[in-house]
Amino acid sequence: MIGAGGVATVAAFKIAQNTDVFTEMMIASHHVEKCDRLVKAIHDKGYKMDIQTAEVDADDVEQLKTLMSSYKPELVINLALPYQDLTIMEACLACGCNYLEQAGLTAILGCGFDPGVCSIFTAYAAKHYFDEIHYLDIVDCNAGDHHKAFATNFNPEINIREVSAKGSYWEDGHWVETEPMEIKREYNFDGVGQKDMYLLHHEEIESLALNIPGIKRIRFFMTFGQSYLTHLKCLEDVGMTSIEPIEFQGQQIVPLQFLKAVLPDPSSLGPRTKGKTNIGCIFQGKKDGKDKTYYVYNVCDHQECYKEVGSQAVAYTTGVPAMIGAMMLMTGVWNKPGVHNIEEFDPDPFMDALNKWGLPWKESFSPELVD
Repeated sequence: MIGAGGVATVAAFKIAQNTDVFTEMMIASHHVEKCDRLVKAIHDKGYKMDIQTAEVDADDVEQLKTLMSSYKPELVINLALPYQDLTIMEACLACGCNYLEQAGLTAILGCGFDPGVCSIFTAYAAKHYFDEIHYLDIVDCNAGDHHKAFATNFNPEINIREVSAKGSYWEDGHWVETEPMEIKREYNFDGVGQKDMYLLHHEEIESLALNIPGIKRIRFFMTFGQSYLTHLKCLEDVGMTSIEPIEFQGQQIVPLQFLKAVLPDPSSLGPRTKGKTNIGCIFQGKKDGKDKTYYVYNVCDHQECYKEVGSQAVAYTTGVPAMIGAMMLMTGVWNKPGVHNIEEFDPDPFMDALNKWGLPWKESFSPELVD
């Protein structure tokens, strides 16, 4: 496993709980001391798995190849930063580790919650409840309160870039672009209540648009509180969210990376975050010639997650699916050489595993729709 942040913490705990499938593991990161602390936390909870640690620069293919050649893993779980994906995939290919396509290897892409579980929800809906899915709205609500003026629940650099970018959705075979946070809706989330949510571009739309026959529109919405938006607008206005380097005291710095350094570490929010998340998919389509609606979702409690693995629910809902995807591959339940998005596999065993490993899902066949 490459990465030792919040999501990696959850995935590592879940792997250590599942010794019927996983026998040993290495956790590697640019900061090996974070890996060592994670291993200690796992062992302090009473889990006995053999876990090694290593320092590696995930931007460096040769370092990755040396590490993989030494440890010889059956599977590499990539929980590093998105812009390190290709170097890790290249090293996996060179060393014959499952992650990439050639030489009969399997790569499962986007195995978090969104992307990840929402794509599994879509495959499950298509398999069991629809002949054609016409409309899909992915709705992601985090109602957690960490009592900080401004903080992000996962990597600040990735979070702020995602939120401040232009939005887009798929409709009638093409992309429709929107201004950042231009489209706002309200939705009443089970376990949370009425929340404002905003349309964003999200990467799972790109593969779902290709893999759902007959789809007419896919949108992604995420909730944000007004305080978060006010702070973000101020930071944008003064240039702190820019990714363009600037000259400062004789050296080049990227404002967003500097902002990341002064914001609270997402992993520090776990003990103080209260409330719930609710993430799911609302479908409209046809079954046996009749109109049909279906909503499948998960509600997760921040404090319960922290009690179990020492992380808040945003990391938990991402880390648990990473373990389940690894389990699907390691046990041979999913075996499809090549690079595949998660909705291309049989969803049923994954759906069963969600119930077993901490992310039980609920269904509604007459949900409130997003207008």
